[in-house]
Amino acid sequence: MQNALFGRTILDLTDEKGGFCTQLLAGMGAKVIKIDPLGEQPPADPTAIYNLTGKSRITLDITRPEGAELFERLALKSDILVESLTPGYLASIGLGYETLSAINPGLIMASITDFGQTGPYRDYKSSNLVSSSLSGQVFVNGEPGQPPLEMAGNQAYKTAGLFAVVSIMLAVLHQRQTSKGQHIDIAAMECAAGTLDQVMVRYFNQAVISQRQGGSSWNHAFEVLKCRDGYILITLFQNWETLVELLVAENMAGDLGEGKWGDAAVRLANAEHIKTVVERWTMTHHVSELVEMGQLIRLAWAPVNSPAEVLENQQLASRGFFRDLAIGDKVYRVPGSPLTGDYTAPLEIHNRAEDNFKFYGEMGLNEAEIDNLSKKGII
Repeated sequence: MQNALFGRTILDLTDEKGGFCTQLLAGMGAKVIKIDPLGEQPPADPTAIYNLTGKSRITLDITRPEGAELFERLALKSDILVESLTPGYLASIGLGYETLSAINPGLIMASITDFGQTGPYRDYKSSNLVSSSLSGQVFVNGEPGQPPLEMAGNQAYKTAGLFAVVSIMLAVLHQRQTSKGQHIDIAAMECAAGTLDQVMVRYFNQAVISQRQGGSSWNHAFEVLKCRDGYILITLFQNWETLVELLVAENMAGDLGEGKWGDAAVRLANAEHIKTVVERWTMTHHVSELVEMGQLIRLAWAPVNSPAEVLENQQLASRGFFRDLAIGDKVYRVPGSPLTGDYTAPLEIHNRAEDNFKFYGEMGLNEAEIDNLSKKGII
């Protein structure tokens, strides 16, 4: 079976906002051509390096007439363009969607920016943290009574990348049916706000402003509690009677055996007290002991893994999630693609000089022309 995007060519003009998107598309079988500005140094950041896996890389100065002409020739033979430049920049140099779609009516163009192509914030300087803060993500992250905290892992940009992949796949389906492309406008702030689940819904319908709750889920259904050797995620109210029986058996239930705690509303109103009593119990056990106990009685308890423990996790190992990536003489351990089945990302880092010769040669340029463009600083 062929990959979902086998035979599709994607031009990649992204930075950290869109690199995850195009890496996933490469993992779905697309031929992704990352276009780097001339003079740009190879990335040293591990995330940036990881986002290059599976992509071919060329250099091209699209701001100069000869470079723009080459880009148009690339766009003519491509199916998708993903870019994360300043809104309106491509149009300002004559390479906007209207121009490119006139050349290639089937071209899908996805623009991934912080605030989108329209609106009063369109031209604001931003970052992942700015988009996350404005979306409300940061406000609800952190400990009770403490300042808001940044979420780990550039979540606004990662989420924007995922929404972009979904939108692009839908556009590909439309393209197959109609031979027509479209311009997709992805705003990281909107994508982040769209992941807040109950936060906005509760505010709309109940005027409740969600607060920072540390390791507690919004309704206290789950809590992160200390153990002797780490932390465990535990269900605090699910199967309440079973939990109390476990504490009673070790003489650590305190007052939780009293009849009033059978009322769910009472438990919710006194969640902090219950958490304190249960945590006294969890701190007498090792994480693995409680996880095994919970799973035996079909409770969704889990360890809170460190990065080292994630790397050693048997479930991920059995599915071959972590893979080796060779860069020069070094081999790095990196996450593979979460897309399974036929969606297997080729974990490779391409050399720009080699790809320049290959791709411009495929466009019909001979060695002398390629050398001349290189000397002029076009490629």
